[in-house]
Order: sequence, then C-alpha cells, then structure tokens
Amino acid sequence: MARRIESHLLDGPAGKLEALLEPPEDQEPTEACLVCHPHPLFGGTMHNKVVHRIARAERRRGAVVLRFNFRGVGRSEGEHADGVGEIEDARAALAWLRHRYPGLPYSLAGFSFGSRVILQLGCELDPLRLVAVGFPVKSETSYLASCTVPKFFVTSTGDQYAPRDQMESLYATFAEPKQMIWIEAADHFFDGALDRLEETIFSLV
Repeated sequence: MARRIESHLLDGPAGKLEALLEPPEDQEPTEACLVCHPHPLFGGTMHNKVVHRIARAERRRGAVVLRFNFRGVGRSEGEHADGVGEIEDARAALAWLRHRYPGLPYSLAGFSFGSRVILQLGCELDPLRLVAVGFPVKSETSYLASCTVPKFFVTSTGDQYAPRDQMESLYATFAEPKQMIWIEAADHFFDGALDRLEETIFSLV
C-alpha cells in the first residue's frame, strides 16, 4: 500500500501551524501519536532525521502520526516563545489530532527540545505513554517527580546534552512508571544508530 501523507495548516495560538498527518501504511490506526521536533533556534524542524525515525516507528506500531513545525518554523506563523508558547502549539496540534480521531487512545513523542515539550504537556493529560528521545539534562524536571503517565526515555550513550551519570541521577527523581533505554551512538543525534533507535521505539511495551 502506498504511503499516504496529508499536509495541513492547523489553527495554533500564534497563527497557522504547518503539519503532516501520516496514517500507518498497512492497517487502520489503533492509536494517534503527536511527534515534536528539536529546538527551533538551532535548526530543528519536523523533517529532522530523528523525528522522521520516531514517526516511522510509531506508524509501524499502528499509530496515525501528526508531525508539525513549532511557531516560526517553516510555514508555521509566529515567533519562538522560549518553550512556553511551543507547549501551547503542541496542545493545539494534539487537540486537532484527537478531534480528527476521537475514538483512538493517544501518545506523545519528541526529540530533544521536543521531548521537553511533550513531557510537560503530557503530564497534564492522560496519554497512553510519553516517549522522550534525547531529553536534555538541563531542563526543568520538578513536575516529573509526580507525573504518573508511563514515560520512556531513549538516550544516546554519546549524548553531549545528557551525560550518562547526570541523566541517570536525574532519572532517579522521576515518578514511576518509567523506563530508561540507552542506545550506543556517537552523539545527541544518534549518529550511526538511527536504525536501532527506530527499532527501539517500535518495540516499546
């Protein structure tokens, strides 16, 4: 079956948000998943290679996936808002996705800056799970001490923004249920290990 991709301009809090909706190739969707991209001020977009692999893994799991560009990126309107506005962008995108698929359970996934966004938003809600890829240790995390949504942290062993000892110390402060998965890779962007990253996300239970 040919891969289907729908392009959309969604209503966001700071204007239109450019988005791509991708259902699974070989089945009707069994869940919906919002995927958020890395930092807009450092070249992050919904076309980032790690975001692409996350989205593909989720589609293989049976999810219909919505990727979008935060405000000020690509065709999305508005300007960068220090993470606060971007959480509201994600909230608007998720609301659109859930309205489009009202009968499906949902999850959230994100890479780097996007992982911070989906954790902060998702801990306010009731998703199936939160998948935080490349979560930076220099993040506000106090809310994670009481967040009981299932949380998966997928981190490269060579991640310069999440040194292993610091990440494991931080992870110890997070509430259950949670799981930490380390992937042998050269850097934050999973250089040399994108296939392993995709298979890891595909296999999450």
